[in-house]
Amino acid sequence: MKKDSKIYIAGSETFIGKALSKELVKQGYTNVLSKTDKLIDLTNSSSVNALFSELKPEYVFMAAGDSGGILANQRYPADLMINNLLIACHIINHAFVHGVKKLIYLASSCSYPKECPQPMKEEYLLTGVLEKTNEAYAVAKIAGIKLCQAYRQQYGVHFIVGIPANVYGPGDDFSEEDSHVIAALLRRMIEYRQSGIETCEIWGTGKARREFIYVDDLATACIFLMNCYDGIEPINIGSGQEVAIAELAEITKEVTGYPGDIMFDSSKPDGMPVKVLDSSKLTHLGWQHSTSIRSGIEKTYEWYRSEKSNSGN
Repeated sequence: MKKDSKIYIAGSETFIGKALSKELVKQGYTNVLSKTDKLIDLTNSSSVNALFSELKPEYVFMAAGDSGGILANQRYPADLMINNLLIACHIINHAFVHGVKKLIYLASSCSYPKECPQPMKEEYLLTGVLEKTNEAYAVAKIAGIKLCQAYRQQYGVHFIVGIPANVYGPGDDFSEEDSHVIAALLRRMIEYRQSGIETCEIWGTGKARREFIYVDDLATACIFLMNCYDGIEPINIGSGQEVAIAELAEITKEVTGYPGDIMFDSSKPDGMPVKVLDSSKLTHLGWQHSTSIRSGIEKTYEWYRSEKSNSGN
């Protein structure tokens, strides 16, 4: 990308989209196209066509779509599947129709099989059964991966795919129904500390292991890949920081100052037993993460406290 290239972030209102916009400006890109996605129905082909006709972007970062934790995936699998399918179909298709030079689609580590060898390499996609608790969402993300590859194969377009580890950071969804694990733990421990609730109960055994990437690190990786990678195969975007949920809960407890006990409800699902990416292809290209898991949680905690203070809650 040139510094004055027309760049569109699909999902600019998401916390990943906001981090991308901030990082692009920080790196000197002067033509990040501003369009409030909340006012545009990205699940509608006509709306997306009109958007591309107006903006005429040269480069597209795809951070749009719905997501959620285990609870949201159990309650709203149809919504998660159809919305992500439609958004991927329309943005990828109209990027082709309108001559976008390059597009990066962000998939999900949920796309890997439940019993995947660890760490998960890109070639392990579609080699086994998916984790049931997020199957609908994962199928939609896999469809997006395959759609990018199909357009590339048929039309020779430069559409690439990144598969991030679990993303967290300032701007994340802290709601009870849709939050992922780090945001959920932060919110609950802050609220429980303030309310004097002495026990924080967490779904699962605490033994499941996850890899997390701070949202600003993901933003730098996406820009790096847009400039330095053009392969047809997806590429993992991870930090290499693996942690058990029980360890994560202890870090969050220390950061928030929550004085109570942590208990695990083993009657609730863990999700995938282990989900860690092999990001050696990315690191061999020259990218490295810069934010440790504890530092990232501390920054996210301070952001959330500031937001709560500013809102008067």
